[in-house]
Amino acid sequence: MKQEQEKLKQEIQQRKEAEAILYQSRALISSILRSSLDGVAALEAVRNPKTGEIEDFRCLEVNPIIAEVFNQERENLIGKFIFRKFIDKIDPDLFAGFIRVVETGISLQKDFNYKYKEEQKWYSCIAVKLADGFAVTVRDITERKILELELNRLATIDGLTGVYNRPTFDKTLAQEWQRSQREKQPLSLILFDADYFKLYNDYYGHQAGDNCLVQIAQVASKMVKRPGDFVARYGGEEFVIILPNTDRQGAIAVAEGIRQAIEVLAIPHERSEVSPVVSVSMGIACVIPTTDSSPEILISMADRAMYKAKQQGRNLAIAYRT
Repeated sequence: MKQEQEKLKQEIQQRKEAEAILYQSRALISSILRSSLDGVAALEAVRNPKTGEIEDFRCLEVNPIIAEVFNQERENLIGKFIFRKFIDKIDPDLFAGFIRVVETGISLQKDFNYKYKEEQKWYSCIAVKLADGFAVTVRDITERKILELELNRLATIDGLTGVYNRPTFDKTLAQEWQRSQREKQPLSLILFDADYFKLYNDYYGHQAGDNCLVQIAQVASKMVKRPGDFVARYGGEEFVIILPNTDRQGAIAVAEGIRQAIEVLAIPHERSEVSPVVSVSMGIACVIPTTDSSPEILISMADRAMYKAKQQGRNLAIAYRT
């Protein structure tokens, strides 16, 4: 009897020690979660009792960062079947991704953007399988993403004029060529440059020359208003415009509008032989791309038309004729 009592006493003591260790472990984990700069959550699958399919996830544990991301109190998330409702607001693809983590055991890494308190935020999440659920960490990458987007933008933009640069033009023309070829739609190109620009630079100085190019680029950008239209600096004082789904007459109208608008700027040009103000010569080309042709043909046609405009006195917009 005494031995049994002693044994029971030991078991009770061991249980208390185990509970103390468990309590300390939970306290330590809770402390780590609270102090983490990343959002951390643990969730378990909520399955349809008949089909066994995952219908939602129950929040087992979330730290304050996750609660803040969801704009909720932590207590309003723990134990609730509300995860899908929140995730679908952020990115509907995320929920399917989390299901794949549970079903396959393959981790998920995904960036997503989310409007948080009227501010657009970017987050990176990593989800790993945890029993019949998953654990996820969420990190705010907004500053990094903004920097990446700005660097990507700068890589496509001409540093002086603010319109697209030559490499971006080459890429865009190739894409529009293929699209127009598939859809059997006309694709137009306008190539133009400032008349007697070298003389302008020599007389007024390079700073004035740069300002002149900026104003020309601004006019061209304002005159092409459709989402698919594209303005780029082709090189030096040359600019180029891509006009998808635009026939020859439509391209001529756009070019003539730009030419006149640049004249209206009335930028003085005392060294010009055709006008007292800065003017441009423009070449226009239009084709319906075919499989046996290439974008270079369109550029060549526009270039020859621009050369013809110069031959015929400059300050003109001339369309290429076959």
